[in-house]
Formats: sequence, C-alpha cells, structure tokens
Amino acid sequence: MTSLALPSPAKLNLFLHITGQREDGYHELQTVFQFIDVADHMHFSVTDSDNLISLSPELPGVPFEHNLIVKAARLLEPYRSINTGIHIEIDKCLPMGGGIGGGSSNAATTLLALNQLWQCHLPLETLAALGKQLGADVPIFVFGHSAFAEGIGEKLSKVEPETPFYLLLKPNCEVPTGQIFTDKYLTRDTPAIRISHALKLEGHNDCLEVVRRLYSEVDEAFLWLQQFGDAKLTGTGACLFLAFDSIDEANRVKAAVPDKWQAWVCRGCNTSPTHNALNQWIASQHTAC
Repeated sequence: MTSLALPSPAKLNLFLHITGQREDGYHELQTVFQFIDVADHMHFSVTDSDNLISLSPELPGVPFEHNLIVKAARLLEPYRSINTGIHIEIDKCLPMGGGIGGGSSNAATTLLALNQLWQCHLPLETLAALGKQLGADVPIFVFGHSAFAEGIGEKLSKVEPETPFYLLLKPNCEVPTGQIFTDKYLTRDTPAIRISHALKLEGHNDCLEVVRRLYSEVDEAFLWLQQFGDAKLTGTGACLFLAFDSIDEANRVKAAVPDKWQAWVCRGCNTSPTHNALNQWIASQHTAC
C-alpha cells in the first residue's frame, strides 16, 4: 500500500434553489448533485519522511498551505496509523471558477486516498464531516453517489437521476462563488420542493440571472447554447451544460462551439468515478494479500 491513483471528477448541479439564508451567512439550498466523467487525475505516493506533505505541481497563485488538497491532508494527519509522509501529483484539467467543484473534488479525493494509505480507518460519515470544514461541496464527493442535497449542501439523500450525455461549456471567465451568494439581487426565498419533483428536474438555478447580469461572457454562452435545448448553469458558474440522448448529438453541437470557449462531451455518473477506482484498488490489495 505505497501508492494510489484516482480520478477526481467534476459535478453538476442539475438544479439549484436557494431557499433561505442562515445567521452565519451560509445559504440554505436544495439541489441534485450528479457526477460527470470529466476529471482531474491524482496520484498519491507514501514517502519515508514523517509529517512531510508535498504537492506537484503547486497551484499558481495559491499558497501551499491554502491549497484544499494540502488542507485535506493536514486534517487526516492526526488519524494516521502509520507515520509516513505523502507526495501528491495532480494532472489538472478541470477549470477553476467553473461551478463544477474541482477544488472540492480534489480535497475529497485526497481524504479518500489518504484514509487508505495512512490506514486511518475512518468511515465515510467522518470523512464527510471533516470535508465540510473545507467547503460545502466536499461532502458530496466523499459520499460518492448522486444525491438530493439540502442544508448548505451537506444533507444528502441518494438518488438515481437519468445519466444522459452532456455538453459542458466553459466561457472564458471565472465566477467567484462568494460574489454571487452576496449579490443583493440573488433570490433567497424559493419554495422548497420534494425529491420526487427534483428528479423530474422541475427546477431551475437561482444563480443564473445574477451570473448572466454580472458576466457578459456567461450570458453570451448561455444564449448560444440555449438554441440547442434547455441550457443550464451549474453551481454559481461559469460552466453551462446541456443534456443529450446520444453522444453523436452532443458531439455535433460541440463541433460548432466557438473556439473562445472550452467544451467537453461527457456522461452523467450516479456513482463517483473516484469510488469506482478506489473500490477496484481495495479489491486488488485484498487479492494481493
């Protein structure tokens, strides 16, 4: 048990309703999280250096100790059964500021990987509680299954939405989550809905109009994508997505995407690719023993 390679996937918010705001500033919400098979790739290697955490490459503009990957590793250090260091390599392809949870996914993947390599033996519930300290989206990536979420996003109920192909579109901008959630025009009183209605996708994204008003790039991309179907914003953006019944149809629209935007064709996943890979690795360790 000296190394482990895992994908660190993106997520989509199939809808996002803001139902209230708490005294601590956090927003109460309802959403359905679903994973997609677009992912960063992370490799974790045990080292002989006690208490040493290293990361390659470091994220430009982000101090080492402020990186969510490093923060996640620090959270697990007290639970180690073996006193070894860890070297983490990341092949980053998920865009920042896209609303697809790249940083949260990286943090959760780190918790899941080091729980194994450091033999912490923590249950998912404990890992999710630790992850919540790092961000509201981290628990869903620890949970590892599509979910109807409430609270600030940490109250998760397993669901099985359809798994279409998606065209994921990234305008040439980044949208800070804090800016959107503090905007005075953000709707904060959308009535709560039931899971059954959520699974029929009878919802919208309360952040969409705020983001479109503040970011002309998102507005332009939304109007472009909308001509092909029911375009949606994920999270607070900037990424938009559109569901398709076939990969050929998704690829046809992708071929028409203007060069100034990034685009991916991907598949919805109700089980996280991280968990699939981790379970295979655990099974291989047992077989080796």
